[in-house]
This record gives sequence, C-alpha cells and structure tokens, in this order.
Amino acid sequence: MGRIADQQKDFPQWYLDVIAEAGLAEHAEVKGCIIFKPYGYALWERIQQDLDRRIKALGVQNAYFPLFIPESVIAKEKDHIEGFAPECAVVTHGGGKELAEKLYVRPTSETIIYTTFAKWVQSYRDLPLKINQWANVVRWEMRTRPFLRTLEFLWQEGHTCHATKEDADAMVNAALQMYVDFDREFLAIPVVQGRKPEHEKFAGALYTLSTEALARDGKAIQAGTSHNLGQGFSEAYDVSYLSEQGKAERPWMTSWGLSTRIIGTLIVVHGDEKGLRLPPNIAPIQAVIVPIYKSDEEREKVLEAARTLIAELDGVRVHLDDRDEKSPGFKFNEWEVKGVPIRMEIGPKDLEKKQAILARRDTSEKAPMPLKDIAKAVPKLLAEVQATLLAQAEEYVKTHTHTAKSMDELKSIIEADGGFVWAPWDGTGATANRVKEETKATIRIVGSEEDAKGKNDICSGAPAVTMALYAKAY
Repeated sequence: MGRIADQQKDFPQWYLDVIAEAGLAEHAEVKGCIIFKPYGYALWERIQQDLDRRIKALGVQNAYFPLFIPESVIAKEKDHIEGFAPECAVVTHGGGKELAEKLYVRPTSETIIYTTFAKWVQSYRDLPLKINQWANVVRWEMRTRPFLRTLEFLWQEGHTCHATKEDADAMVNAALQMYVDFDREFLAIPVVQGRKPEHEKFAGALYTLSTEALARDGKAIQAGTSHNLGQGFSEAYDVSYLSEQGKAERPWMTSWGLSTRIIGTLIVVHGDEKGLRLPPNIAPIQAVIVPIYKSDEEREKVLEAARTLIAELDGVRVHLDDRDEKSPGFKFNEWEVKGVPIRMEIGPKDLEKKQAILARRDTSEKAPMPLKDIAKAVPKLLAEVQATLLAQAEEYVKTHTHTAKSMDELKSIIEADGGFVWAPWDGTGATANRVKEETKATIRIVGSEEDAKGKNDICSGAPAVTMALYAKAY
C-alpha cells in the first residue's frame, strides 16, 4: 500500500490518495471521467439497492429514457437550456455524416421525459404519474474531481406529474425527506435541509430543496436535491389532461435526484488519516477475517476455525483474506484503508484461548472475544459502529455550525475552520455574489424569516428578509 497524504495538511491530496489506495476508482482515458473499480462500484450497488427500495415505497416506478435528446426538444424550455448550455456535450455527426439535427447528450432528462409524458398523460385518471430512472448523465465540467465532479456520472432521477401544486409540493418534500432519511440511516451522514435561494435553484424550477452535508475540511457538499418545476415544463412540452369536469389542465411537475457524488460525500464526511471508514450498512464487506500462521499445520487449523466463523455469521457480509503472499501487517493496513468496519484476527495462540481479536475501524479499539460469542456479538457491534459514525459526524456538524453578526466575523470563520455559518441576508443575488467574491462562500440554503426580523444583512447593511446558511462548497 502507498502513502496517504496528511488529512489536516493537504485534504485534496488526501482525498485522491484514499480513492487510489482503497481501490475505488481510477482516471479514464477521457479527461474528467473515471473508471469505477469493483470495490467502488460495489458502494454504488449498495446505494442503489437501498435507495431504490425507498423510491418504490413512494409509489414510483422505474423506467428508462434515451441518452440523446434532439436540440428541438431540449430548446423548448428557455430557462432550462440556458442554465445547462455551457455544460452540454453535443453530437453533430453520426454514421460518418453530419446530423440534420444536433443531439444533446443528456445533462438531465426533464426534456426527453416530459415529451413522453405528453403522450402518457391524457386524463386526471393518469395522475399522479411517478417515474424514476437509474442512468448516466454528462455535464462538461471544467474542473473535475473523482466522484465529486466528473464529466460523466451515475444517478437516479425521479420525475412526477400531479394535478395540483399541493400534490407536487408534497412529492417534493417526500423525496427530500427520503434523502435525509437515507443519508442518516444508511450512510450515517447528518444533513441540513432547506430551500435553495432563487439564484441557486434548478434551471426552470419553481423552487429547489436541498440536503447539505459537511466534509471534514469544513466545506459543504450537496447530497441530494428535489425540485418543484411548477407548470413551466408542462406548458413547454404540451403536457395536459382532462379534469373530472372535462376541462384541459396543465399538470404540476417535480424532479429529484441523487448521484455518485454521494460516494465522494461518504469519503469526505467519514474518512480519517488512515483512509475510508465505511458505515456497516453500506460496506460491501462488513467484517474481514485475517488468519495468522507460520506453518502449513497452523494454516489448516486457523483457516478451519475461520470458515466455521463465516458459517456462523449468517447475514453478515464477511470476507476471509487467506492470501499467503501478503503479510498480516499488510492486510491490516489494506483493510483499514478500505474502511471495513470490523477486522477479526485469528492465530494459533488465539485458538488455544478459543478467541479471536476484534478491531473496530471507527474507534480503532481492539479486544479479544470468545469464539462462541462472536456470532451474536458481531451484528450488535456493527450496529454500534453505524451509530458511532453518525454521532461523530453529528458532533462535527454541531461544532462547525456558527452564526455571524458581521462580515468580518463571517470571513474569520470561513478562513479558519470553515463549516456552516448562519447570517442575516437581504435576499438579493447581488449581495450573495459580493459575499462569494470576498469569502468564496455561497448560500447553501435559506432559513428562518422570523429569525431575520429586525436584523440587517452583514454585507449590504440592508434590512434582512431571511437567514442564510453560508459555506465554502465543492
């Protein structure tokens, strides 16, 4: 295993080193794209399995739509195309010939899906229509970083049609709450949630809700978004239905998504100086057994005991590292880097004592445990590791969330440890941009209007209309 940069001194390099050393991904031949290695893709598979269950619990069905979107289709929603045009990849030739119409490689699928919805939605009986797709998208980013920002990434995108704004609002909030629960319960990631300011909302949306996580370098990272698209897209794509009264109506649309950026979020929220620390719920391997022996005779006895343990640990994702060419020390280091929650060491002396040594990745605690108790103890221990990682992440957010009463105080906090900073805001994009220019911090979500009453914007001095959560972000 190679060397991992010091997390405190060089967080960006630490991040890249962890991805490489843990075997999650590597750079592809196309600049800005990555290759998901098996261990990295296993994380995405675990995410898909759990999140797909939650999506279907909301009454949403999976479907799949084309990767290519005709220019005439994507151009129908003016705000949408203007918002995404700088990031779009466009196909101009195919089959050796120039295409009669340009094809956009989907940056998101509202346009192609809503063209289809126009055919599927005819009557109030067709509503609500709830569709999700697991797909890849392409956004031509100038500055890329594995998982966090790449030209091509994987995601799920939900798209729904509703008869009323109230129903669409309910869907938007349900999707956001799904992400909040998923982040907390599955990934042990606490997030703050709220509405994006107008100048940061999804292109063409009525409003955008977001979940924001906090990395261990004090930067915010968007962990999932949900948008009420209003009736603009149904108007642009001529989606309509006959109400019970026989009147033609435009449905209200929503879209919401979570991408492989969440893997990067997992790394920067839980990782430490040794590498990954994976919550047991998502870990592809929840427990690894490292046998220790010197002779062939010892090897057979130790491996027999290890296999017996695996059989007893039914329901736990266990891996036996029986590679003879690697030393136990090498294996210990490798599985620490990969973030496996529990490591079990078994050697001849342990067999004599009828025990194994159990090491926790979350706390680095290491202690012996009788072999007869392991089958019952490990599931409980995994639950403890999951809870501990959440508690540690919550404590970090708590100690790195501040309130600024002046511009100087905001600058001081952002330049020091970073984190979330609440401050009164006058509601204008001009002020938000000025703060960004001076501090590199952006408004992640807006907060309480009540708490802003009687206060002035820390930058402009104008009366505040709401509280805003500032942070540097990925």
